[in-house]
Amino acid sequence: MKAWDGFGARERSADKDRSETLAAIEEAGIDLDPVPPGGHRHDVDGHEHGAGGEPHDDEPHDDEPHGDDPGAHGHSHPHVTSDPGDPPVIGIVGAGAVGTALGVALSRGGWPVHAVASRDPARRERFRSLVEGARPFAEPTALVEEVELIIIAVPDDAIAAVAAGLRMYSGQAMVHTSGLLEPDVLQPAMAAGTQIGAFHPLVAFADMERAVAALHGATIAIEGDDQLAALLARMAEAVGGQAVRLAPGSKAAYHAAAVLAAGGFVALLDAIAELVRVAGLDEAGALAIYGPLIEQTLGNAKALGIRAALTGPMTRGDRGTLDAHLAALRRHAPDVVPLYAAAAEREIALAEARGALTPEAAESLRSSLASAV
Repeated sequence: MKAWDGFGARERSADKDRSETLAAIEEAGIDLDPVPPGGHRHDVDGHEHGAGGEPHDDEPHDDEPHGDDPGAHGHSHPHVTSDPGDPPVIGIVGAGAVGTALGVALSRGGWPVHAVASRDPARRERFRSLVEGARPFAEPTALVEEVELIIIAVPDDAIAAVAAGLRMYSGQAMVHTSGLLEPDVLQPAMAAGTQIGAFHPLVAFADMERAVAALHGATIAIEGDDQLAALLARMAEAVGGQAVRLAPGSKAAYHAAAVLAAGGFVALLDAIAELVRVAGLDEAGALAIYGPLIEQTLGNAKALGIRAALTGPMTRGDRGTLDAHLAALRRHAPDVVPLYAAAAEREIALAEARGALTPEAAESLRSSLASAV
């Protein structure tokens, strides 16, 4: 198996059982089965041969001969390999927001992105225009022939199907970018001597350049065996991120928290903007007015702790204010009532835990929420 820590050219071992006749032919400079420069050949015995004819201990695609000659042994295909000590040659499956941003970030970080696969011609072309040297493919099967590290950057629900349609060669690795799924979803693509893992940047990929910039200092959750994890940690560093390894079984909770911090927060912002339209403010005005309050609250949480940062009517047991809020919500933004009530329930629990509310005051507030919902 290839040494992932170096990611150099595949290890080549001499065939000690070569017959004297073959040795003589080789010494004469005669190649009985030439391979194009930069290519290699997979024989039915499972050995991969480079242009020099030396085996690599790789996996074949299958056990059937290829080519016009029914007795031909194995097949050849191009395969780019990195030099010792260099980063792996990377291929990205998926040219959407995540795949494109990662491709740009990796390329700028000095990690070669050799290929991209996407069925969307416009996305392939955009990726190719942004990542110099990336070869575009419509199907991921062709990409696997070209690279050492395969990054699956497609929606979570599509990852299993993509992996089921691929098969790696010995010495290759495949990772996905899902914050939810375990690496095991990639197992159908495995062969002997391959590795699987995950590489999930905790970044909002709403805009390509902003996402690439946000990778600097971002947390990147990695999964894989120790050897692959070391490589992924280097890759995280190359894009400016900080790699972390998640505790087993924690990924769904980790990802749900990420969704609350990103999509959940956007939903909250949208509710705020809807409410202040009553006061004549547009979205830009809402962000200009309430943005500083949000930033101050986040700063307080960082400095004082989340529980100590809580302020507002729930900490004071102010049922009159709560009732007035609920009445305004029912009148102007009824769809925001469940969101407000859910947040208020959490605030009441925090205030109780902090000792700011008596059990009676907390119960009074909850009674108002129950009647509103």
